[in-house]
Amino acid sequence: MARQPLSLKIGISGVRGIVGESLTPQLITSFAAAFGTYCGGGAVLIGTDTRPSRRMASLAAVAGLLSVGCSPVDLGIVPVPILPLAIRERKAAGGICITASHNPMEWNALKFFGADGVVLRPNQFEELLDLYHQGTYPRVEAQAIAEVRADQAALLEHREAVLRAVDGDAIRARRFKAAVDCCNGAASLVAPDFLRALGCEVAELHCDPEAGFPRHPEPTAESLAELCRRVREAGADLGLALDADADRLALVSERGEPLGEECTLALAVRHVLGRRPGPVVVNASTSRMIDDIAAEFGCPVHRTRVGEVHVVEKMLECGAPIGGEGTGGVIAPAVNPCRDSFVGMAFILESMAREGCAIGELRRRLPAYVMVREKISCRPRDVAPALRLLRYLYRQEKIDLTDGVKVLWPDRWLHVRGSNTEPILRLTAEARTEEEARGLVRGIQEYLR
Repeated sequence: MARQPLSLKIGISGVRGIVGESLTPQLITSFAAAFGTYCGGGAVLIGTDTRPSRRMASLAAVAGLLSVGCSPVDLGIVPVPILPLAIRERKAAGGICITASHNPMEWNALKFFGADGVVLRPNQFEELLDLYHQGTYPRVEAQAIAEVRADQAALLEHREAVLRAVDGDAIRARRFKAAVDCCNGAASLVAPDFLRALGCEVAELHCDPEAGFPRHPEPTAESLAELCRRVREAGADLGLALDADADRLALVSERGEPLGEECTLALAVRHVLGRRPGPVVVNASTSRMIDDIAAEFGCPVHRTRVGEVHVVEKMLECGAPIGGEGTGGVIAPAVNPCRDSFVGMAFILESMAREGCAIGELRRRLPAYVMVREKISCRPRDVAPALRLLRYLYRQEKIDLTDGVKVLWPDRWLHVRGSNTEPILRLTAEARTEEEARGLVRGIQEYLR
């Protein structure tokens, strides 16, 4: 059997690879046929982000679905949070979002959703993977091949669902000015319109879906220099940065300073718990700000493995009103069982409106920690040996093995795990000072090197 290319990542985040190298039309068609078989036929929704490979990937996926008797529904370019809501509204058999999220332009991916609008759970994805490896699908005859339908209503339906979850009148009364950087991604047209529906004056940056990514799609502080300048030049109340598929949100203060992706979820959690206390679910790499905030409201915190599906599954199990992932992913199951930047934007604006203060002041009310993230190239087969080395190195310390190796001290923590989306080890540390956090990461880099 041919060796799997290093750039091909198959796991709970879907099937991800470099187009033309590991993500080929043949691979996409086969996985789509396997998914159509898994769904048992019926309507399957397809949406894409703005990558140049989207049309090739979409057509290949449509071919695979048609070949096994499914009825593909083309949503076109849509932010990924729109797909789960549309699946449930239409009672579809499932959905495929064609997006590589924060990966560079040369990547693309298939992200699979079940009939409940939730990303396939690990056991469900294993079933899909078994079907793919078997490679024998119930192909239909020519006369049974369905038509491909287009559906443009999902965008407005999603907007209305998010607006119903907040006090739109209170937000509109404040007449906020928001600078938004969509990275020329899937939300380039939708996000500015959404903000205007909330009464915001919008200063757009990189909102051309045909122009290509002007920065790294991951909305980290390092990639937001232009947005910071735009906030200052426009005199905006805040800056909002989205990734290519619009499931992650990063914030910039009114002074043009990046607040860090972790603050997005922390601010959303504080806002929601103030209205509706309940359990909070986050992943193992999310800031301990969440624990401090939840403690203020007497609410428990549950931590899961990194990956949207793990967080969503636990949230549905324990009835959590809010949760997510610290990389800017806000999840409110009452609106949508997935990371949703539109929910994040709405909660942040509502919090500013109700508190009557600037985004910078809301940030200053959060606990003060510094998080440092780094990564090391690592072949998938080398991840487990590296983690065993770390377990041995920290054998005298408190260790959490929920996901990779997480070492816990009273005032800091270090987390090392294999990435779900790239052939790397992700290193994350949090402490009271940057020097302490960076020292933890640097020590691991030197040890593993």
